[in-house]
Amino acid sequence: MRDDLAAATETLARAGVETPRADAEWLLAGLLGVGRATLALELESGLEAEMARRYAAAVRRRAGREPLQRILGWEGFRGLCLRVTPDVLVPRPETEMLVEWSLALVLGPRLAIDVGTGSGCIACSIATERPAARVVAVESSPAAAAVARANAAALGLAERVSVVVGDLLAPIGSHGAADLVVANLPYIPTAMLATLSPEVARHDPEMALDGGDDGLRLIRRLIATACGGLAVGGALVLETAGGTQTPVVVDLMRTAGFTEVATRPDLLGVERFVAGRCG
Repeated sequence: MRDDLAAATETLARAGVETPRADAEWLLAGLLGVGRATLALELESGLEAEMARRYAAAVRRRAGREPLQRILGWEGFRGLCLRVTPDVLVPRPETEMLVEWSLALVLGPRLAIDVGTGSGCIACSIATERPAARVVAVESSPAAAAVARANAAALGLAERVSVVVGDLLAPIGSHGAADLVVANLPYIPTAMLATLSPEVARHDPEMALDGGDDGLRLIRRLIATACGGLAVGGALVLETAGGTQTPVVVDLMRTAGFTEVATRPDLLGVERFVAGRCG
């Protein structure tokens, strides 16, 4: 396997993959059904012909800049293993911080709303980390909603995570006032979509990326209506692109009547997250 791994690493490096060795290891470990640590102990073994064929096919897909997570079929998020498909955005590490801040702001949410749930990563994390919470996950794409519903079921959360199809907060009228509304909505300005990495531009669903002219089309609408879904003192927590978007979102939230509006940086120090309380 050592030679197969070396050849795969070279192929991925030539294709411009940022982490060729790690990706080559993940692909091989995934096919063998082992972890990367176990793989390192088995490198002197040979690959059977059928496994070598499957590995070569997976490497070709990654060299074509298909995301590693799409090929493996899953991504880790706050300790959970979530299925990902072409219908959903691959969960990002920065979004783990969105969940962390949300749960710090509202320590014991009884009802949380995850708007634009995609894979269900946020909703499932909240339900896992707050066992008393009920979570409504809203998604405008029926195909993405099906992925989120399947993830909740696979994690044993189906009784507390309800996935509904609809536009922003429109479907939650019957669920009562929420303690928390959290959203990672599309925030990339349309003109910037073509500048994204091939893994994102070619493979993530455009509707999960395109935020309109300034990236704030859906975020602006959510802020304007969010207090209607929140209890007094409930929190709205948003992920943005950072940069010039953040002060605009802060102003939008203050204009909409939110108090205690604050921002928080992501892993790279970008002020990406914005939160405030209703009333």
